[in-house]
Amino acid sequence: MTGVADLPMDELAAVVAAAMPVLCERIPAAPACLLGRLAAPRDPGAPTPGGHWPHPAVEGEPAGLGELRTMGALPVERLLGALEIAVAGRDWGGVPELLTGVPRPQQGGYAWIATGGADSEATSAARLLEQMHPGLAGRTAALVDRLAGHPAVTGALAVPAGVTDEAGIAAAHGAAHLALGVAVAGVLVHQADPWPVVERAAAAVGLGVGAAALLLRRTPMPAAYAVAQLDKIRAGYLLPRHMSGSVSVAGHRFGLSEHGLPADADFTGNGLVAVADGAVVVRTGAGQGLVHVDLDVLGEPPAEAEPAGWEEIVEVSWHAAEGLASVVGADGPGGDGLRRQTPPWAGDYRVRVYARGRDESDAGFERYRFEVWAAPAGPEIVHQRTDRLGHRLRGEPEPVRAERPERAYRWVHHTDLSMAATVTVVTGSTLQQALQAFGADVHRPEPIDELREEAIRGPVLLPWAAAFDLGDAVLLVEDNGFRGTDEAVLRAASAHGRAASMFWNVNAVTRLSFAERGRLLASFEPWGGEEVSPEVAVALAGLDFAVFGDRTEKGLVAVERFTGRAVTAADHDRLLETGVGYRLTG
Repeated sequence: MTGVADLPMDELAAVVAAAMPVLCERIPAAPACLLGRLAAPRDPGAPTPGGHWPHPAVEGEPAGLGELRTMGALPVERLLGALEIAVAGRDWGGVPELLTGVPRPQQGGYAWIATGGADSEATSAARLLEQMHPGLAGRTAALVDRLAGHPAVTGALAVPAGVTDEAGIAAAHGAAHLALGVAVAGVLVHQADPWPVVERAAAAVGLGVGAAALLLRRTPMPAAYAVAQLDKIRAGYLLPRHMSGSVSVAGHRFGLSEHGLPADADFTGNGLVAVADGAVVVRTGAGQGLVHVDLDVLGEPPAEAEPAGWEEIVEVSWHAAEGLASVVGADGPGGDGLRRQTPPWAGDYRVRVYARGRDESDAGFERYRFEVWAAPAGPEIVHQRTDRLGHRLRGEPEPVRAERPERAYRWVHHTDLSMAATVTVVTGSTLQQALQAFGADVHRPEPIDELREEAIRGPVLLPWAAAFDLGDAVLLVEDNGFRGTDEAVLRAASAHGRAASMFWNVNAVTRLSFAERGRLLASFEPWGGEEVSPEVAVALAGLDFAVFGDRTEKGLVAVERFTGRAVTAADHDRLLETGVGYRLTG
């Protein structure tokens, strides 16, 4: 509000109040809803409010112009098309000076360059006018804020009594505040007198949208909106539903709650779950970090608990006082898929919690699953209790557990290979022979950084690999590549011995391949139960790919067993220290 307290608000309010109904009639419902929902809690699974292709604000840019950018070009352009004639044809005069203290352009010539871009014409015009009058966007926002409480305007901002549906309330709320913003901006642009350099109507719409968005983000939703939104959610709520995402852990805790986590929870009973203050709180192994969570909300009781791959499973009763609970952590709800997902009504539920990886002391390797379904209150049931942490919390002797071989490859997830890669180990061949089998020109090494940059920026995927002589084998690593899964490549690479590779990508697609003496023995996506030759069966022994988790690590164990050579984090580091890679063109 700084700088506007002494301005002629009554005169401005009269002009704005007269213009608002005219502008409101011309505002389309879709962008009005977009604006009107800016302060609303999001429906389960709904996208973040904003334009179709929102653009980030520029550092140092006035807040109103930043809001304009985040709206995206298409909604703003649609509003300009709807309001342009009304704004351009209206007389915005009759209001005393409002630009006191806002710099005006110096006399003289101006030159400017216009280029095509993704911004709306309204955004570009508002930015240009702000450059000519630094502080104009801020003055617009301040006046809109001040005028929103003026007696001549407040009535026009109210949602009509007959509008009761969620979309109608949001559209009326957004349109009224947008009309206020554009009307105030229309007066200011008129007084700024921007010469032919700036299209006045476009600048007024741009400044008005930005100022309205700023105001709407911090203006409480209309009183009737909460009921209307809940009715809408209930009408569209379907079961079953499956969601997944990550949640932030602090103090070894996260949970399922309609609000936040309670301050205290006692895990000594079952070692995993506590029901406290209306929340189902889960005890993690890691003290902090992000853990992955799957959430299944079911329409009927599930089958028996599935212990395969899980170390702790506990089932408890929970009462929802309101509904739409979220998976919450120390800093609030988890990712979008975990927010406001349980049924949108109060009731009694059963919650079955699965956990694995709590003994790893690393949040990245912990995983949890909730199954939620409506059911009367019942006794706590412990379906599985095998991890060491659970035993300690229950005051029981810790079990002796064999170290799983796949744990040795956890280092992969802390490297640049975590998202997508192929790791190939070749025996019986020289470094040069292995690279030639992959189609590399061994006489043309290139900097790894340059190959990565070209792979990211290029129009097509660039196949390349880095290679290192391990002494008793050759290691070839493809960052986001998959040449090592090709039959012809594996046959050539294994001509003098053996070759095995493990491929994975961000879509959870994997491929495990084995070749010996120029013959491909197997190449498949490992899910467990594959029929393979005796040589491959030895490499797969004891690795249960049917059990969820660590598929990449299990595949690398199989590669190690087949080739007789482990790949360590130190090997990967030494490979990177060479600094060179090779284009795969063959």
